[in-house]
Amino acid sequence: MNLSSSLRSLSLAGCDLQGKFPKNILDLPNLNLLNLGGNQNLNLDPLKFNRSSNLEHLDLSSMSFSTESIDSVDNLQALKYLDLSDSNISGTVPISLGNLLQLTHLDLSWNQLSGQIPLSILNLTQLEYLRIAKSSLEGSIPDEVTAFPNLIYLGLYDNLLNGTLPSWLYTAPSLKRISLSQNQFSGHIKEFQSKSLEVISLENNKLQGPLPSSIFQLLNLTHLVLSSNNLSGVIEFRMFSNLPNLKYLHLSYNSLSLTSNSTSSVNHILLNLTGLLLSSCNLSEFPQFLKGLKSLERLDLSCNKIQGKIPQWMQEVGNVSLTYLNVSHNSLTEVEHFPWKNIEFLDLSSNLISGNLPIPASTINVFLISNNSFNGEVSSLICNASSLRILDLSHNNSSGTIPQCFGNLSNSLEFLNLKKSKFYGTIPPTFAKGCQLSNFNLNGNLLEGPLTPSMIHP
Repeated sequence: MNLSSSLRSLSLAGCDLQGKFPKNILDLPNLNLLNLGGNQNLNLDPLKFNRSSNLEHLDLSSMSFSTESIDSVDNLQALKYLDLSDSNISGTVPISLGNLLQLTHLDLSWNQLSGQIPLSILNLTQLEYLRIAKSSLEGSIPDEVTAFPNLIYLGLYDNLLNGTLPSWLYTAPSLKRISLSQNQFSGHIKEFQSKSLEVISLENNKLQGPLPSSIFQLLNLTHLVLSSNNLSGVIEFRMFSNLPNLKYLHLSYNSLSLTSNSTSSVNHILLNLTGLLLSSCNLSEFPQFLKGLKSLERLDLSCNKIQGKIPQWMQEVGNVSLTYLNVSHNSLTEVEHFPWKNIEFLDLSSNLISGNLPIPASTINVFLISNNSFNGEVSSLICNASSLRILDLSHNNSSGTIPQCFGNLSNSLEFLNLKKSKFYGTIPPTFAKGCQLSNFNLNGNLLEGPLTPSMIHP
């Protein structure tokens, strides 16, 4: 109550404040910054902002207050930064926000907003950051060729937006990050004129047609995420050789066909690549340009037409860095061993692989090899994976007894599927009472004897 009238900045974020917020603080004439974010038990109702306020920075994120309590925000004519994300706001985006002509940062994400984005938002020509994600916004994005000349970040992901992508998206000169995934946008992706783009994320929409050639001229591009659309056409990997900063490429689940005619023009320049996801891209072999990519962390080549064995040179691809590998639903026939030292997720399911089962590194969390032709006994070395949560060996020719040491994984193992194999003998009695197992399938084997008590009374 005795705060000085000369106070300029008040930040009390994440302090677990309770009770009623003293509204006289809003009358302090020199207050420029007010941050109360994360105080969910602080009562802000009724919240009234005066037109005479000099407030420039207002953060009320991760709080809970009524929509009516922010109706006076449009009085803050000096406001530059407004964050009302995750604040339980419902209804439509207020048209009056278009009156905040000085606004550079606007975040209304993680609320229950619905309806259309108002045309008045085009008045905010100073905006650099716009995020209204994780809501139920509908309709198309307001369009005007010269809109948002200063915009750097656009995040409208996880909504119900539709229509074609707005024309200003391709011309905004400062735009670096586009995140419009999980919507219902349709039509073609047109040519980008801005060269500043670093992130393009348009996954899970209804976009169609070929990739625009301008994408391969965006020298600053680090993330290209276009999966789960209706994109089509043939792309040669050498096209990506113009993108030296590319770290993450996700083109899965389209109607694209990717081809690789040579290695030299690509593999020496994509050394920054950490994620490559190319599921359902009509690949017939492991892309040659993977050679030399020692920093790769995630690789998904599932649902393609790759035949034969995993090539020997793949042992050097992400040898230390690779944590996720999915080559399921191909026609692989042979796997000699798993050289990746820190692998956590490995999916070889639905191939034609035979021979003894190689054991992955002890770092494995998820190991899926169902629907193959593996044979022989399962080595007890697999129990060295003390963090193993999901193990699916079903629909193979594995035989012998179930390793007794599986019971040692009682604290981690949640899913164990040994269905349709040739295991015999008894079920290991070593699973501890209260173990983590929620799914345990032994159908179609040659097992006998009693169920272990922990299976009957988990």
